Amino acid sequence: MNDSVATEKKPSDKPISSPFQRGKNLVAVASGKGGVGKTWFSITLSQALANEGKKVLLFDGDLGLANVDVQLGLMPKRDLNDVIRGRLGLDKIIQPYEDGGFDIIAGRSGQASLSALPSQRLALLRDQLLEVAEKYDVVVIDLGAGIDRTVRMMSAAATRTLLITTDEPTSLTDAYAFIKLGNAAGMSKNVSIVVNMAPSAAEGEKTYKTLLKACENFLRLTPPMAGMIRQDPRVKDTIRHQTPILTRSPNAEAAQDVEKVAAVIIEELMIAKKQAKAQKQA
Repeated sequence: MNDSVATEKKPSDKPISSPFQRGKNLVAVASGKGGVGKTWFSITLSQALANEGKKVLLFDGDLGLANVDVQLGLMPKRDLNDVIRGRLGLDKIIQPYEDGGFDIIAGRSGQASLSALPSQRLALLRDQLLEVAEKYDVVVIDLGAGIDRTVRMMSAAATRTLLITTDEPTSLTDAYAFIKLGNAAGMSKNVSIVVNMAPSAAEGEKTYKTLLKACENFLRLTPPMAGMIRQDPRVKDTIRHQTPILTRSPNAEAAQDVEKVAAVIIEELMIAKKQAKAQKQA
């Protein structure tokens, strides 16, 4: 991978640069391309955090291709479309997912117009999410694949963005493009890498180092690795049965790996909370 290859895809929009408040407990899950297991990871991470006693909200922020509800076998009566159209506030479409122990805000699949919201409407949605987040320990945002304006704004509002990649060259190239564009918009400091579907620990480490080398050489950045998820046949089984892996196969290797990422997130949020408290007392 090189810099010229990684930047062939040039988004037409300019980076979001307007000032806003960053969330204190928002964890965005992003990917440069689709098909890397981003939504599965978001669901599993939400349940892993809930299993640790955290009050968790999973926000399906893939505006236009939402599928959190599909993977969980849900048929929500209210979704983001009701908020976008001004019929309901964001807090009114939250629904509990009792089997997983966390709450969900469902998106609306097949609504291409939602992925091209005017900046003002998108900013309003973000601000509502920040307000709703005050009632939770952690809010996990399942972002759309790619690096469009919607993804960039939501990622910039997050405390931490977990960038999912695999060992496929296109996935690595697009993950690099995500980091590069985020760096240009001042968002690079909150991005961590998660290698998904790693054939082995050695291969997962190799994948991370490939991406890391490109970031160091061309961007002078060193994004940390938040975790590695091993390839596990039980992942597809749980998706087919529309059941979270921590419910159907809690001892699966992939489930255990996500739990390790959850532990990293919990520790990071605790440190951030202590720092915020110290700043107030100073």
